[in-house]
Amino acid sequence: MSNPSTARSASAQQSDVDEIDVIYETREAMRDSARALLGVTGDEKTPSFRRLARQYGLSYYPLIALGLLSTSDSFQTYAFTVLTPEITRTLGVSVAAIAAARSIQFIAQSVAPLPVASLTQNRARRALLCIATGLIWSVITLFTGFVTSLVGLVAILVLDGLTTGSVVALHSPLVLDSYHPEARVRALSTYNAFYSFGYGVSPLLVALLAGVFHLTWRGVFVALGAISIAMALSSLGLRDPGFGRWDTERLRAAVHVAHGEQDPVPEREVTLGFWEICRRMLLIPTARRIFAGLAVFGVLSVPLGTFLSYFLDQRWNMGPGGRGLFFAYYYGCGVAALLLYGGRGEKQFRANPARVLRAAGYLEAGAVTMIALGGLIPVYGGMLACFGVAGALAVVVLPLLSISLLSIIPARMRPHAQSLAAISLAAGSLVGVLLLAGVQAQYGVSGTMVAVAIPGVLGALVIASAGRFIRADLNRMIEEVVEEEEIRRIRGGGGHLPMLATRGVDFSYGHLQVLFGVDFVVEDGEMVALLGVNGAGKSTLLKVISGIGLPTRGSVRFQGQDITYLDAERRTRLGITQIPGGRAVFGPMTVVENLRGFGYTLGRDRAAVERGIDTALSAFPRLEERRNSLAATLSGGEQQMLGLAKAFMLRPRLLLIDELSLGLAPIIVGQLLEMVRRINSDGTAVVLVEQSVSIALNLVEHAYFMEKGEMRFDGRAADLLRRDDLLRAVFLHGAGAGARK
Repeated sequence: MSNPSTARSASAQQSDVDEIDVIYETREAMRDSARALLGVTGDEKTPSFRRLARQYGLSYYPLIALGLLSTSDSFQTYAFTVLTPEITRTLGVSVAAIAAARSIQFIAQSVAPLPVASLTQNRARRALLCIATGLIWSVITLFTGFVTSLVGLVAILVLDGLTTGSVVALHSPLVLDSYHPEARVRALSTYNAFYSFGYGVSPLLVALLAGVFHLTWRGVFVALGAISIAMALSSLGLRDPGFGRWDTERLRAAVHVAHGEQDPVPEREVTLGFWEICRRMLLIPTARRIFAGLAVFGVLSVPLGTFLSYFLDQRWNMGPGGRGLFFAYYYGCGVAALLLYGGRGEKQFRANPARVLRAAGYLEAGAVTMIALGGLIPVYGGMLACFGVAGALAVVVLPLLSISLLSIIPARMRPHAQSLAAISLAAGSLVGVLLLAGVQAQYGVSGTMVAVAIPGVLGALVIASAGRFIRADLNRMIEEVVEEEEIRRIRGGGGHLPMLATRGVDFSYGHLQVLFGVDFVVEDGEMVALLGVNGAGKSTLLKVISGIGLPTRGSVRFQGQDITYLDAERRTRLGITQIPGGRAVFGPMTVVENLRGFGYTLGRDRAAVERGIDTALSAFPRLEERRNSLAATLSGGEQQMLGLAKAFMLRPRLLLIDELSLGLAPIIVGQLLEMVRRINSDGTAVVLVEQSVSIALNLVEHAYFMEKGEMRFDGRAADLLRRDDLLRAVFLHGAGAGARK
């Protein structure tokens, strides 16, 4: 019935099951205690920040250092905004040229966080990058006073935009890793208060230096640069505490404590690459909604400030000094709100993170409503009061979104999440410029203030809706960390794990879900059959294993390593190869060209590729005869041979074969099955997707049966014959024929 070499012993199977069960039992048992470690306890009892600092040895220095860096980062931008008329006259350039230069700076500032995040994903050097970029932008601010041409000015602005990427990508993750989860909302609120303080103090410094000390615009930049350098130097004592010091690392340690162990285990070998991490972020429901909400919130940032200046100038006849005081007041209200709301936000997050997102939505809706009222009220005092409230509400939104986003993301991926959030914010800003410019042209500057309410309320609804998903996403992050550490513990202790294990896998094509909680295990060197009718989800499961499709839930592990979100090409290099159903070849290419294409994973070793081609052709003499024929001219059986030849070239650890016998004559199927046995006998584990039970029983002992996206059977292939509730008449007929052979 089956090749004995393909069968695994019952004791080995039971051992695998026991180890896997231990992993998931630990994960389930630790979920509640893990949430408490992350600061989510279900109550609102929050100790004072000072008490937490004494209890855990926390320092105020990281918060102050990062806050000063974020404050100095705003100097160049706001000084340039205020002094643009003087700069254009001195350099002899048009306002349009300056606007174009600022646009280039904004693009640089928008994309800068991504490369900064990439530099830190494998090494904890965030503090070093923060200090280095702080010194660079400080020097840039100083040298702005020495530019003599538009080209030099563009270069200065672009460099300033690029260095600002560290603020966006690294500051908030560093705050989270520097402070205990019970103090994080307050720490983030305080940091954002520094950030908002910078927005308010920068125009005041410009007014002081230019108005009181009568410095030219060049002198203002030199003075601001000197102040910024001093502030950056004050951060030299900043140190990176390591990724997840107070959350993921504590979770990892808790796994060992649960088993009475203390010894560390080696780091895992497979880690996600940069773009894989970014893609992973976009698959998290809470993160997607926060990014969407930030895109709408972006309308309230850059474009609102620009049009608000026009509004103050045209509607209330404010000059530069008056506008500077107004913005200082606006952001000053935000600073006060952040300091006051931090403790309340801490209690909300501790009780239920969903409350934080709902609060962020309400605050944003309130902010845009007050802006709209401020644009309509004809009384100066009323206008001032409305915008003061709007500034207070709007500024509080960002730390609430940050704590919600970063709490559901593994520590190493937080810079990437911050970068994607910044890009969302920037995209919203660009759309906001176009939207508000059109509104201003049609309804005047006051109309733009009212128009902000429409996208603002929509964004508030999107943000509030994320509250429905944050608990599940927080649990998912906890489960991933605990599961990963449990596997590392087992491997470090010499325990055995199966070659492939999928657990609780869900998969959807758009809104159509096709896999539901699928568990699937393959042992090293084993051959298993995956059976089921058309549409059962067999081919989709293979796509998830090979990386062609990414699951919406669940995990895929290969040799104990988490490969759930690894790119397909990286899985091929790890030893996973798939032969798709139907035509598994490139029709316009010859047989040899197809084989050479299969060998791309062998790298630049041409000798190894040629040896692989010779091995494949020797295994299939018919392909040798047609080596120079186009693959499209081969028969169906020959095309399947060519597809199988990939396995002889690459010698994978795991081979996934989808519908090997589809549309082929029995004699050809027999030849192909013999090749599959040969591949398996060389040590390659094989997963064979088939509809024919007869073929399955001729090859394997272990079979799975899928129906409507669920795994309905896992056991000996012969036992499947007794499951009349699963097998249709067509299967029973084929199985009977196979059993009589």
